[in-house]
Amino acid sequence: MKYYLIAGERSGDTHAAHLLHELKGQDPAADFRYWGGDLMQAEGGQLVRHYRDLAVMGFVEAATSLLKFRKYLKDCQRDILAYQPDVLILVDYGGFNLRMAQFAKGQGINVFYYISPKIWAWNQSRGEKIKAYVDRMFVILPFEEEFYQRFEYKVDYIGNPTADQVAAFRPDPGFMAQHGLDPGRRIIAVLPGSRKQEIEEMLHEMLAVLPAFQEYQFVVAGVSNLDRAYYQHFERNGIKLVFDQAFDLLSRASAALVTSGTATLETALFGVPQVVCYRTSSLTYLVSKALIKVPYISLVNLIVGRAVVAEFIQGNFTARNLLDELKRLLTDEAYIAQQRSGYAELRQKLGQHSAATQAAALMVKYLQEK
Repeated sequence: MKYYLIAGERSGDTHAAHLLHELKGQDPAADFRYWGGDLMQAEGGQLVRHYRDLAVMGFVEAATSLLKFRKYLKDCQRDILAYQPDVLILVDYGGFNLRMAQFAKGQGINVFYYISPKIWAWNQSRGEKIKAYVDRMFVILPFEEEFYQRFEYKVDYIGNPTADQVAAFRPDPGFMAQHGLDPGRRIIAVLPGSRKQEIEEMLHEMLAVLPAFQEYQFVVAGVSNLDRAYYQHFERNGIKLVFDQAFDLLSRASAALVTSGTATLETALFGVPQVVCYRTSSLTYLVSKALIKVPYISLVNLIVGRAVVAEFIQGNFTARNLLDELKRLLTDEAYIAQQRSGYAELRQKLGQHSAATQAAALMVKYLQEK
């Protein structure tokens, strides 16, 4: 069968790559074409456009890129029609992918969605669009099943791929020596995100706490889809930078400063005490605040259903607040134990699955039934 996938972000590239790998096992004759990234490309098939071209965060920022996105939509539509896939598989990235779902459904193409866009956070009415345009939805957060029941729309919870990846991870024994890290000093991990816009908003403030923690090693998790030279203007004395080794970093960290996103879930699954941070442009924040329908921004708190980790958002995201919270995470044993108890509850709610394997098996089954 012929599969066309669209992943518009770094995390989507990771999850889609695992899905491609499993689809090849389920369907030896599979042929792939996609918008995605390097990890998907390593699995074979034809990369049409890299997610670097699509990475925009925030309502206002997206609006300024509207003409570019319209062009990409048209390009993608033409490419799908030329390829004539058996199924279009969309990976998160709701703003773009929901439009593509509507288009593909109108062309009589099967539409599967792997990893739901976060419509439960804002613009929940899009649940009706998904019901109309998406044949099968595969969700990775346990509360999403209940959410979609409101629309009388049955989805498949296939487990969480991030939990699978953390469970399968094995640390690199040479990590510390490779980066000149002192095995006798505790590490504070800094995960500022993977897009320039969010890193610009986050990293300077995160690193402002460094003078108060001279006995620790601050290690920033960089991403190779950004130029290494880009990180130079964030450099401070005593800071180390590692690329594409966030799991190795978290497996050795005593605490972490984390930009809201999948990294908060990764940090929790490694059992690392964390503080969640987020800041965007003032106008985007005002629009978001008016629209968002959930009480938390971090996946950890959303899944557990209560405040397991502290969240410092917009005006509360200050060096002073980070400093105070980080001290607690490093020294207050009762506070640390309380957070880790929440992490245990998180793991229980996620369950033990092989998300990509289950999703691939179901996708092939549903397509064969048709």
